[in-house]
Parts: sequence; C-alpha cells; structure tokens
Amino acid sequence: MQVATRPTGALVRATDAGIRDDTAADAQSPAVRDPAGRRDAGGPDAGAADRGAAEGTRAGAREARGTQARLLVIEDEPGIVDVLRRGLDSEGFVVEVAVDGPEGERRALSGEYDIVLLDLMLPGRSGQDVLRAIRRARPRLPVIVLTARGELEDRVAGLDAGAVDYVVKPFSVAELAARLRAHLRALEDASSTTLGGADIEVDLLTRAVRRDDRPISLSITEFELLVYMLRNEGQVLSREQLLRAVWGEEQDRGRNVVDVYIGYLRRKLADQGGGSPIVTVRSVGYRFGEAG
Repeated sequence: MQVATRPTGALVRATDAGIRDDTAADAQSPAVRDPAGRRDAGGPDAGAADRGAAEGTRAGAREARGTQARLLVIEDEPGIVDVLRRGLDSEGFVVEVAVDGPEGERRALSGEYDIVLLDLMLPGRSGQDVLRAIRRARPRLPVIVLTARGELEDRVAGLDAGAVDYVVKPFSVAELAARLRAHLRALEDASSTTLGGADIEVDLLTRAVRRDDRPISLSITEFELLVYMLRNEGQVLSREQLLRAVWGEEQDRGRNVVDVYIGYLRRKLADQGGGSPIVTVRSVGYRFGEAG
C-alpha cells in the first residue's frame, strides 16, 4: 500500500463556529513558505534534496506494493469530512466516507480497507459500539479514534475498546497522515506471524498469547504493548518510546498510562512463582527479558 507524504499543514479545529482549515489554499498549491511565513515566488527550494530522497523511497515502495492505502472515514460533521477528504487525498490516501454509525460499521466490516478513522460521537450507533464490532470481526484492521473528547479517561476507554491511536480535535492533517502511515508501516513490518521470548509465544494473526502452553487473555492495548516489547527484547525502552509506539502520543499527562498498562501486563504474564519477564530499569523505563 503506497501512501504519499506531501505535507498539507491543514489544521482542523472543533469550535462553536464549526471548523477551520487554516492553510487549505496552501495544501492545494506547490508553493512553500519560508520560516517568516512568506510565499516562495519560485526561488530555490531548500527542501528539494530531502524531498527527492523521500520520493526515491516512495518509488521503491510503489514498485514493491503498487497500491494506495484505502482509508474509511466514519465522521458526521460535513466540514471535518471535507477537510479530511482534501487533506488526506493530497497525502496519497484513497478516502471513503460513512456519515453515521450503522453505515460506518457495515462498510468497515464488508469493505477492503487498510485503516479506519472513527469519530466517537455518531448518529445511529456510537463510535465505541462500532469500534467493538470491528475488533470482534476484523481484529487486524487498525482503527484510529478521532474525537473532541480528550480527557485521559476517554482516551484510555477508546484504546481499551481496541483503537490503535487516539487523535483529539483540533488536529493537524499532516500529523494525522503521519500517524496513519506509521500504523500502516507497523502492519507491513509484521513479517512473521509469531513472536517469542521468555517462554512467551504470540501469534500475530490470531492474537493468541501463551506462556508455557498456558493461554493468556490480553486487551488490545496490552497485546500491542507486549508485541512492541517482544520486538525489542533486551533493549531498555523509555516511557516516551512506549507511549509513542503503542499509543502514538508523547504528552506528559499520558505517561502514567504506560506504568498502568505495564502493571496489567506484568500480572498477566507472571509465571507460577510470580516472576515476570518485564524488568524495571530505575529512572529510565522497562526492559523485556530475564531479570538481571
């Protein structure tokens, strides 16, 4: 799946007056701005070399995959839908839209989409219900929640329900596109269907987890956290690394979420003697592997 990377810079805001696409005109024009905010009237582009290198990488990806990523947006606010259509189309996504919960659930379960962008407050059926239905029927389809409700409890509830990421309005379309690409890359990087370490085996297709042939039931977030730590077995991972990799966030107010989920995971992975393969490295973070 090919996703282009031209930045749009669009900023979507949820306000009493609706939304605003701060740089919609710029998103449709090849002109660039200098650091002072002035348009480049056609002089040398300082980022041309970087973009050329990036284009070479994208050309190789196109040759390897040959298709664009199909994105289903489940959102009922027309202004946001319009900005997302224009902004994400310019980023290389094939964007399709459902405007209520029942339609969004039907299309997500029946269509061939690579990733879903889901609002939580929808007519007809709540986004939380739609998310749970997707997780039951298509557990490998990544869903990013898009909502104006940004409290920690709301974000944790969305992640626990099965979202791979949580984006709060107002948001930058360019950042949103980068997050979409990151989650798509994570799927492609899962070249093996199984992972293992410290007597723990994980099946990436069925999401089954076992330790010494004992099945372990994990939430979606716990599973993603375990997979990331297994892929980095033996390395010391900071809270910021884990937050960015599993939740897609690096905000200080969310760092305690990592500690909470590490605690959940430790208890579930503990052997009969209570030992866990997750080791705390004081003042740094956590390491997956034998204690030592």
